[in-house]
Amino acid sequence: MTPRPLDLSNLALAPKALLHDHLDGGLRPATVLELARDCSYTGLPADDAASLATWFRESADSGTLERYLETFAHTVAVMQTAPALERVARECVEDLAADGVVYAEVRFAPEQHLADGLTLDEVVESVLSGFAKGEVDAAGQGRPIVVRCLVTAMRHAARSREIAELAVRFRDRGVVGFDIAGAEAGNPPTRHLDAFEYMRANNARFTIHAGEAFGLPSIHEALAYCGCDRLGHGVRVIDDITLPPGVSAAAHSFEGAVLGDIAATVRDKRIPLELCPSSNVQTGAVASLAEHPFNILARLRFRVTVNTDNRLMSDTCMSNEFKVLVDHFGYGWTDLERFTVNAMKSSFLHFDERIRIIDEVIKPGYAVLIG
Repeated sequence: MTPRPLDLSNLALAPKALLHDHLDGGLRPATVLELARDCSYTGLPADDAASLATWFRESADSGTLERYLETFAHTVAVMQTAPALERVARECVEDLAADGVVYAEVRFAPEQHLADGLTLDEVVESVLSGFAKGEVDAAGQGRPIVVRCLVTAMRHAARSREIAELAVRFRDRGVVGFDIAGAEAGNPPTRHLDAFEYMRANNARFTIHAGEAFGLPSIHEALAYCGCDRLGHGVRVIDDITLPPGVSAAAHSFEGAVLGDIAATVRDKRIPLELCPSSNVQTGAVASLAEHPFNILARLRFRVTVNTDNRLMSDTCMSNEFKVLVDHFGYGWTDLERFTVNAMKSSFLHFDERIRIIDEVIKPGYAVLIG
């Protein structure tokens, strides 16, 4: 048998594991419009789904993380009630499953959904209910998927310890970890040490948005002082790698590359990198897809994973992110399988559940595609 062509239709069939996807960054444009009408929100910049989708994509293409984050004001505004949160979570699962995702960790910041009087617990309960209903719907369509939740604290706010406690309180009900997010500049992860210490004291897992906009100092703090399990993005670890002269990002070998102490630590400790190619270009973390360090990191055997970040803002899905990598770096099915196994191994599920999905879902799925 010969391998299937690496086109979008076949890429959609590939089983995928997704570790970095924001709930409030993945709404359907039509849902944003309907929820806005339901809650009488009048701030949307367009009144039809196609125009709204275009606005989100073009506004996110600012080249700075701060401007990119401004687009979330509209999605968060329409996610302030239990029914709205449940609907968005259910549709998120359905959309991921339709794209061949078999495991996903979807994150959101509960503290941003309290404007209409919900408590933090009620917010999380609503989202988890939506995830559960989405899983049932997807299984009924022959696309089984497991979705778990990461609760995020905003790094410019002062509720991280409270959100960490929320993560532990719900960890046997669908929440598998904790995260901090938001503008990196001026908001170092060490501001939230008490939250990370609480997570470690309770044997709980966490990732940190680091090395996206702020670079190596952010990565160093996340690892050395906070003790994170994964790096959200982490793309600027490339700043600690010296490449041989004249070697392009699309090369097949980077023999002779010299790793600094931070890069060596990330690779040696197998710290997973939650890389988001399209988003990393939009926020200015990298100059272009052709120059994205994904390939360098992958061929130097860092534990790279492929992620969407914000499907609405980047107008993307996991199949599209795979296609971008295939087109720019010449990857084949075995490479995509490795990236998927990397992600599944790096998930916050218990070990036996990770192995089951790898052995029973991911490997058989790629075997069909590889031929």
